[in-house]
Amino acid sequence: MTPPPAVRRLRPLLLALVIVAAGRAAARAEAEIPGAVVVLEVLVPAQPGDLPQSAPPRFVLMEDGTVYVGGTRDVMTGRLDGPELKDLERRIGDARKLPLTGMVALGPGSDRRHLFLKKGRALDMTITGDPAGATAGLRPLADLVISLEQFLHPSLRPYEPVSFAMSAKEGTLAGGCRPWTLPEPLAESVFAPRIVPAKGHGDWPTGASPASVCLEDKHYVVTFRPLLPGERP
Repeated sequence: MTPPPAVRRLRPLLLALVIVAAGRAAARAEAEIPGAVVVLEVLVPAQPGDLPQSAPPRFVLMEDGTVYVGGTRDVMTGRLDGPELKDLERRIGDARKLPLTGMVALGPGSDRRHLFLKKGRALDMTITGDPAGATAGLRPLADLVISLEQFLHPSLRPYEPVSFAMSAKEGTLAGGCRPWTLPEPLAESVFAPRIVPAKGHGDWPTGASPASVCLEDKHYVVTFRPLLPGERP
């Protein structure tokens, strides 16, 4: 069936908007961590009360082969050699052969992950469901996600962040609260994350583990997400 003339005239505009939106999404992912070619974020609480959006990325591969592997709170860093990079690129290539879009349901459940692949046609995907339950047609992507999520390497060593992205929202947590002792104004982090130095951070929890804070007559839930080199929240 031939679409009406008005629809045909709109097609180029709609296609352009889709391309621009995809480009902006990929640009955002790349701008947040300069030099990153693969980024996997796992937005699933490791335990009750965690705020997974404040955890460091689960896996990041940089252009020079450096890798960062994040847990609930901390980050490890290492480096892949040539054959290991080629093997990873092969598995990424297998996943790219699939008809992927910005939203992919891999399996049952509501778990969410975010995967950014830069090389070639940049892909910025929100992935839902359990990768272990993926169908055969999506197996290459599921296997890639699982391998990145469970990544281990003998070169991994603790990474010491220079700064944190501090976020706050009004609210309370079970178990009382602690006074605000850091110099940064807490209220300024309610609407957008604020970059604060890691030095002098003390014993405040980091990553997905939130802190309950009392300040004057208000209560806040505060997180400190470790930032990678050059990363902007």
